[in-house]
Amino acid sequence: MILELADIRIQPGKQAEFDAAIQRGLDRVISRATGFRGYKVNKGVESPERYLLTIFWETLENHTVDFRQSPAFQEWRAMVGPYFAVPPTVEHFTLLTKSR
Repeated sequence: MILELADIRIQPGKQAEFDAAIQRGLDRVISRATGFRGYKVNKGVESPERYLLTIFWETLENHTVDFRQSPAFQEWRAMVGPYFAVPPTVEHFTLLTKSR
């Protein structure tokens, strides 16, 4: 299992619009992608324009190849991209340990 972590900064004052757009994009586009296993979105308290999007993928290639090189990626970016203040920082992780 691979965890994708996207650190997203949006334009000030666009939170309500972005909240709807990211939910729509996750439900309509990303959730249908090959290897998709789930997601979580966290919204900043001290920084309300900051979001942490975590997506669980079966393999790294499910994200970097199957999704990123598909037309679905362009559809996703068309939904959420207009709200970005800067391009998101995206990294991938594997699980080392977790609580019970």
